[in-house]
Amino acid sequence: MPSRRFVLAFLAAVASTPVLAVGHLVDVQLIDRSQGHLLDTWQHRGVAWVAGQPGNRYAIQLTNRTDARLLVVLSVDGVNAISGETAAPGQTGYVLAPRSSAEITGWRKSWSEAAAFYFTALPDSYAARTDRPENVGVIGAAVFRERTWRPQPRFDAQPPLAAKRAEPGSGDAAGAAAPEASSESSRDRSSAYGASKAEQRLGTGHGEREYSPTSQVAFERASSQPAEIVKVRYDSQRNLIALGVIGGRVEPAEPQPFPRFAADPR
Repeated sequence: MPSRRFVLAFLAAVASTPVLAVGHLVDVQLIDRSQGHLLDTWQHRGVAWVAGQPGNRYAIQLTNRTDARLLVVLSVDGVNAISGETAAPGQTGYVLAPRSSAEITGWRKSWSEAAAFYFTALPDSYAARTDRPENVGVIGAAVFRERTWRPQPRFDAQPPLAAKRAEPGSGDAAGAAAPEASSESSRDRSSAYGASKAEQRLGTGHGEREYSPTSQVAFERASSQPAEIVKVRYDSQRNLIALGVIGGRVEPAEPQPFPRFAADPR
């Protein structure tokens, strides 16, 4: 039997109503812990954005929207939130029970502690302070389905050529199960920042240690490739206004070749 990969499972579950769903298998939302509310998510050119308040602590809420366990490899500013490695989908992650939610409050420091996430200027971010500032301002979740093991069909020794045909209903016929189809990864592209900025870009800091218990469980991925990748970008409200994410120019309506009725002339 193939070896199983051990990962971290977050124990505490929470329930809330998302403002805007981001992700099909796993919904990703941000909670401002300093003010105690879910942050609004804005869609801009196919990308999800969140406005953070500099200095405020925050949590990442992961919600499993399926009826099966899922593994989420969580990346913050391009850094694995558990191991601190430069993030890659094949690394360790959090296991979510079916239809459950969990709040990830910080960088994992031990089985019982995490260093709090908080919004801060880019030079103070954990990624920049570990010489990895290139991907500051983005949260990613690589989602994996779990492999399910089915009983293998039993084959007896090959009968002689003259063996008689099995009687109907004897149960000797064997069938093969088709492999499960994997979901297509969800990826999006967004435009880069312009040269002029209203203020310093936001990143995620390495805050004080907090009590955050976890346990270790076994989870085997159904595929080496994630079934879904969810991406949420974030920055300050002022910068999102400058980028046109909040209060930006409304795109003109697309012309329709067959409008419903004829309008009166002016």
